[in-house]
Amino acid sequence: MSEFLREGFSLLFMGMGTVFVFLTVLVIGTTLMSKIINRFFGLPEPEAKGKRRPSTAEDLSELAAVAAAVKAVHGH
Repeated sequence: MSEFLREGFSLLFMGMGTVFVFLTVLVIGTTLMSKIINRFFGLPEPEAKGKRRPSTAEDLSELAAVAAAVKAVHGH
Protein backbone atom coordinates (compact mmCIF):
# COMPACT_ATOMS: atom_id res chain seq x y z
CA MET A 1 0.00 0.00 0.00
CA SER A 2 2.83 2.40 0.80
CA GLU A 3 4.35 1.90 -2.66
CA PHE A 4 1.02 2.74 -4.32
CA LEU A 5 0.67 5.90 -2.25
CA ARG A 6 4.22 6.96 -3.08
CA GLU A 7 3.59 6.35 -6.78
CA GLY A 8 0.26 8.19 -6.56
CA PHE A 9 1.84 11.23 -4.92
CA SER A 10 4.65 11.14 -7.47
CA LEU A 11 2.12 11.24 -10.30
CA LEU A 12 0.16 13.93 -8.48
CA PHE A 13 3.16 16.22 -8.09
CA MET A 14 4.40 15.59 -11.62
CA GLY A 15 0.96 16.40 -13.04
CA MET A 16 0.48 19.49 -10.92
CA GLY A 17 4.03 20.62 -11.72
CA THR A 18 3.39 20.20 -15.43
CA VAL A 19 0.20 22.25 -15.21
CA PHE A 20 1.94 24.94 -13.15
CA VAL A 21 4.83 25.21 -15.62
CA PHE A 22 2.45 25.30 -18.60
CA LEU A 23 0.29 28.03 -17.07
CA THR A 24 3.38 30.06 -16.10
CA VAL A 25 4.72 29.86 -19.65
CA LEU A 26 1.25 30.77 -20.97
CA VAL A 27 1.01 33.88 -18.76
CA ILE A 28 4.54 35.01 -19.64
CA GLY A 29 3.93 34.44 -23.35
CA THR A 30 0.60 36.27 -23.32
CA THR A 31 2.09 39.22 -21.44
CA LEU A 32 5.03 39.41 -23.83
CA MET A 33 2.80 39.24 -26.91
CA SER A 34 0.52 41.93 -25.46
CA LYS A 35 3.47 44.27 -24.90
CA ILE A 36 4.78 43.66 -28.42
CA ILE A 37 1.36 44.26 -30.01
CA ASN A 38 0.76 47.42 -27.98
CA ARG A 39 4.20 48.75 -28.84
CA PHE A 40 3.85 48.37 -32.61
CA PHE A 41 0.09 48.47 -33.16
CA GLY A 42 -1.17 50.36 -30.09
CA LEU A 43 -3.98 52.87 -30.03
CA PRO A 44 -3.12 56.52 -30.70
CA GLU A 45 -2.70 58.84 -27.75
CA PRO A 46 -6.00 60.28 -26.50
CA GLU A 47 -6.71 63.97 -27.00
CA ALA A 48 -6.20 66.40 -24.14
CA LYS A 49 -9.25 66.90 -21.93
CA GLY A 50 -9.52 70.62 -22.70
CA LYS A 51 -9.90 70.08 -26.44
CA ARG A 52 -13.31 69.28 -27.88
CA ARG A 53 -14.14 68.76 -31.48
CA PRO A 54 -16.51 71.38 -32.89
CA SER A 55 -20.16 70.43 -33.32
CA THR A 56 -21.21 69.80 -36.88
CA ALA A 57 -24.57 70.42 -38.46
CA GLU A 58 -25.21 66.67 -38.34
CA ASP A 59 -24.66 66.59 -34.58
CA LEU A 60 -27.03 69.52 -34.12
CA SER A 61 -29.73 68.00 -36.32
CA GLU A 62 -29.46 64.74 -34.37
CA LEU A 63 -29.81 66.67 -31.12
CA ALA A 64 -32.86 68.50 -32.50
CA ALA A 65 -34.46 65.19 -33.57
CA VAL A 66 -33.97 63.72 -30.09
CA ALA A 67 -35.36 66.87 -28.46
CA ALA A 68 -38.41 66.77 -30.74
CA ALA A 69 -39.02 63.10 -29.95
CA VAL A 70 -38.80 63.72 -26.21
CA LYS A 71 -41.13 66.69 -26.54
CA ALA A 72 -43.64 64.64 -28.54
CA VAL A 73 -43.62 61.82 -25.99
CA HIS A 74 -43.99 64.07 -22.95
CA GLY A 75 -46.42 66.49 -24.64
CA HIS A 76 -44.83 69.72 -23.41
